[in-house]
Amino acid sequence: MPSLLELSADLGQALQAQGWQLALAESCTGGMIAESVTAIAGSSAWFDRGFVTYSNAAKIDMLTVPERLIAEHGAVSEPVARAMAMGALQRSQANISGAVTGIAGPSGGSALKPVGTVCFAWAMRDGENQDNQIVIETRHFEGDRTQVRQQAASHLLTGLLRLINRSD
Repeated sequence: MPSLLELSADLGQALQAQGWQLALAESCTGGMIAESVTAIAGSSAWFDRGFVTYSNAAKIDMLTVPERLIAEHGAVSEPVARAMAMGALQRSQANISGAVTGIAGPSGGSALKPVGTVCFAWAMRDGENQDNQIVIETRHFEGDRTQVRQQAASHLLTGLLRLINRSD
């Protein structure tokens, strides 16, 4: 599996080839993905901004996630991940965004959402018809808190690369 730095470097090249900017909306990864992309020299050419929205209030305030979505589905849910990705696009100049919200543990899980459950969303602006392409996914990762967070970061970066390469 490629490291976060290798994925970030590949992502930077893919974004530069498109002339695009990236925005991130992170919860359980707490800025780990933004740290990885900013470790790449020259990332200011393709990384617009990142939102670390760990609390529900931050998701609502910074990314305009509707409070009712959190109340109805929980902060770790595909509707909330989708709203986070859309909020990151709306609150930035980015062409593409990635969002991650999950339960890294060791506590906080439930029968329906065990520790290791992580919801992702990737959103891409479509400049011609003002619609956005959105991909949503829920994964379950094994391991301790650090391992879950690293796997989530890796999966988000891989998803961004997949979406950019598919847009060619």
